[in-house]
Amino acid sequence: MPNDVLDRLMLELHQRVASLPEGSYTTKLLQGGIPKMGEKLLEESNEVIEAAAESGEPGREHTIREAADVVFHLWVLLASRGIVVDDVRRELELREGVSGLEEKRRRGQETVS
Repeated sequence: MPNDVLDRLMLELHQRVASLPEGSYTTKLLQGGIPKMGEKLLEESNEVIEAAAESGEPGREHTIREAADVVFHLWVLLASRGIVVDDVRRELELREGVSGLEEKRRRGQETVS
């Protein structure tokens, strides 16, 4: 069993993608397809932005909870596409040390070719 909670979550989600356990919230999201998963991801993303605007420690704690919701729903969508945490890690490693503007420029060139 992986030591990292994100790895464990991704492993569990890939197992749910394969088995679609009855009564599982993840199964419900998966069966709704990209439209349902995307809807939830957008909803949770908006909630993390709203929470981040709240002041003080309660706002900080609320932001953490909402961020966890964003990660969960993003991980469900990634698992549905057969993507694992290491795939995301590799992509981030490729971008490490590269300016965000430069990285966007490179992606723009890739889509043109």
